[in-house]
Amino acid sequence: MTATMSEGGSVHASAVKVGSRAVLIRGPSGSGKSRLAFELILAGRSGQLPPTVLVADDRVRLDTGAGQLLVRAVAELAGLIEIRGLGIRRCDFVEQAEVGLVVDLAADDAERLPPPEALRTSILGVRIPRIPVKSGFSPLPLVVAQLTTADGLTNLNTSADCFKGIGNHITPTLATD
Repeated sequence: MTATMSEGGSVHASAVKVGSRAVLIRGPSGSGKSRLAFELILAGRSGQLPPTVLVADDRVRLDTGAGQLLVRAVAELAGLIEIRGLGIRRCDFVEQAEVGLVVDLAADDAERLPPPEALRTSILGVRIPRIPVKSGFSPLPLVVAQLTTADGLTNLNTSADCFKGIGNHITPTLATD
């Protein structure tokens, strides 16, 4: 999935700043972008993640600066988030953040063990880590795992470090039988 700019330079997506970088959430209408954004904000408030604040919901503007992808709210929607069942609510927000992770909801290429090339994307020429999420699968545990267990893909052990030799264990102590 690639970001496509529409008239006025906005993209149908949501974003939250987790710690020092933003999670850009893309997907078709009704796929759960606003829900994931709010779940991440709640995870930040509960201490599961670093402090987390809304950047934008529903429409974002993307730009580059110093080789980084930047995201900000569309002015008319700044500080607003949809909470299904409650409507549009006001929320603390930041004006801009550097994107550090892209989550693609309802992704056609989502797999149990995705190939490395599926875990990166390029937006406006900037390469960024990516999580493809299958329809009907909760994205929150995947995003929390990415943000709390790995720095990109470099901290994951390879099959040489796994006693079972199948390469899907984080540490050898998890797979000793």
